[in-house]
Amino acid sequence: MQVSVSSTGTLGRRVTVEVPEEQISKEVQSRLRTITRTARIDGFRPGKAPMRLVEQRYAARVRDEVVGEVVRRSFADAVIQEKLRPAGAPVIDPLSVEPGKGLSYTATFEVYPEVAMKPVADLKLNRTTCAITEADIDKVVARLREQRRNWNRVDRSAATGDRVTLDFVGKIDGAPFPGGTAQDYQLELGAGRFIPGFEESVVGKAPGGHEIHVTFPNDYPHQGLAGKGAVFEITLKQVEEPALPELDEEFFKAFGVEEGGIDAFRADVRRNVERERDQALRTGLKHGTFNTLIEANPLELPKALVENEARRLLHQSQQGLMMRGIPRAQVEGMSADSFRAQAERRVALGLLMGDIIQKQKLEADPARVRNLLEHMASTYEDPAAVIKWYYEDEERLNEVRTAVLEDQVVDWLMTQAKVTEQSISFDDLMNPRQTEIDPGAAVRHDR
Repeated sequence: MQVSVSSTGTLGRRVTVEVPEEQISKEVQSRLRTITRTARIDGFRPGKAPMRLVEQRYAARVRDEVVGEVVRRSFADAVIQEKLRPAGAPVIDPLSVEPGKGLSYTATFEVYPEVAMKPVADLKLNRTTCAITEADIDKVVARLREQRRNWNRVDRSAATGDRVTLDFVGKIDGAPFPGGTAQDYQLELGAGRFIPGFEESVVGKAPGGHEIHVTFPNDYPHQGLAGKGAVFEITLKQVEEPALPELDEEFFKAFGVEEGGIDAFRADVRRNVERERDQALRTGLKHGTFNTLIEANPLELPKALVENEARRLLHQSQQGLMMRGIPRAQVEGMSADSFRAQAERRVALGLLMGDIIQKQKLEADPARVRNLLEHMASTYEDPAAVIKWYYEDEERLNEVRTAVLEDQVVDWLMTQAKVTEQSISFDDLMNPRQTEIDPGAAVRHDR
């Protein structure tokens, strides 16, 4: 077998392979002899037909099979021989497959880029800390009370914070428009869940009939309504004001605190808040660290890997949307192009992390895998069954190992790089759009 390699770009490679006819013919003849032992040809008993007739009937099919297998085998041998690492399936173009002329073909593909990271010691990473204060606990307790508030009917005009029940008919140029009509619609005034200006216009209105004028935003999703003025004829049926529950034993029990009163309840809230804090800090640390790693080590990425990852993300998104009830016809119009930037980030990070894992000989710590599984399973009714379910399937378990390896890579980077610390409030931590911290999502790094 003769192999020659040429470059078609930084990552592109064209491999030409030539296999002598002797190797092809030898394999073809061997298979034909095997067929002869059992071949059924009219006029001959099974296995007694002459080789000449067997060749006439089966030679072309057998040669095609042999050529296909030789291509696959010789390509694998060629990339090993030339020390190439294909980053996707090759495109095979046959040059010669005619009987008697041997086999020659070209295989075009991309290879993985060489990863030569800058010294990790030069990386500048941030570690964020967050202390939980009593004021933070007060805010969380207030939110819990809000979540369980009751509504009491009142005989007065509507005010911000009230909940109103109303019928309405929306019209544009005097004609009703689709989706602009409802009955017994409950609306919390001040929540900002309706068209801008609508809730504000209801404030101060007493039960009865009213007319409200609003303008749809220019960026309103429904193209037929964007930027247009509308008139809503409303019938305000009922006004209710919120009533917060008392911080008593009944309230505490609703959150699983059976005894210990307010002190035990606040201690339980603090534990949950600290757990949220720790998760947010860890996620933010990973995302920020990975971003810094990618920015410091730009790579030319194999198009095949990016395309495959974009399609995988598209499929994952489509499945998630359909599970939430979005019609299949609606999600099938989605394009992988919208996931390309995310795919590029994941592929780049995968290559860099793979290089670190290989060079540092990192393996997923079994104890950390177990701890993560126990944490994941703790929210289920039968944690032991969930853990067993993961351990019974290597593919599922590998997903957890990948997450642990991500954490171990971050830990290693933090011990090698230049790290500065910053402290932020719990509110800023949990509202990353207001800060530079972006929790992001875990990133696969398989190759």
